[in-house]
Amino acid sequence: MTDSSHDSLVDQVPRVARALRRRWAGLLQPWELSPHQARALRVVCTHEGSRLSDVAESLRIAPRSATEVVDILEYRGYVERTPHPHDRRATMVVATPKGRDVRAEIDRARQADAESFFAVLSDRERAALGRTLGKLLADD
Repeated sequence: MTDSSHDSLVDQVPRVARALRRRWAGLLQPWELSPHQARALRVVCTHEGSRLSDVAESLRIAPRSATEVVDILEYRGYVERTPHPHDRRATMVVATPKGRDVRAEIDRARQADAESFFAVLSDRERAALGRTLGKLLADD
């Protein structure tokens, strides 16, 4: 790989990531959620009965930050805290029906937006991009 092609990839990959983040943030405006809050809702919906420490670990954030994110989701009625069934000291975070509905709406909107974003690529190019990114992220 030449230096110029390396520089191009080094510049292009973050630009694509920023474009996707901007789109993602705009997409979430109807629900008044940040990307971080939407990811936390996804974690709670996917891993029913998560501890705050599990949410923090999944999002790769400090437990204090996870508490703040869950506080907002709870205020909006998307999650609720419940006692852990086996550990009286622990609290579980579970999605409410409203939270599950919002997550499903967000997933549909994100899928439609991704289809639009990646529409410039053929099916073959999308598959190749997926394989390539998978290789780059294999150790992540």
